[in-house]
Amino acid sequence: MPPQPAHRVRPTATGRPAYNQTMPCEAASAIGARRLVRAACGAWGLSDLTASAELIVSELVANAVVHSGSRCLRVTVSRPGSRWVRIAVTDKSRTLPVRRAADADDESGRGLGIVEAVSDRWGTDRLPWGKRVWAELRVEHKP
Repeated sequence: MPPQPAHRVRPTATGRPAYNQTMPCEAASAIGARRLVRAACGAWGLSDLTASAELIVSELVANAVVHSGSRCLRVTVSRPGSRWVRIAVTDKSRTLPVRRAADADDESGRGLGIVEAVSDRWGTDRLPWGKRVWAELRVEHKP
């Protein structure tokens, strides 16, 4: 499947809107991932979630870059329901991420802790050829 442009909304198989893009599995892809998140949040009128969503996607991309050994990754920003925004990074590694407690002097090891702290819920899905790591943000409905 060819990569989708960051500006294109593509409905998922369930008919729910999603933005997605395949990117090289390299640190510079975090820039494109944040751009994708901004576009999705802006299109859905959820700019109040943008900063948290950008932080989440940056950490998920960084984890894939450091730990997956994949050549590419796929970033997806979707609306699994009216009350949620899901940010997901999919790669071809079948090794599931492990949240660990970093010591004060550690230079790494905080990514999933940050994702857990910023998101309302997060998890992983095993896929036949890899995994998807995702985090969700609750949409606060305004009266």
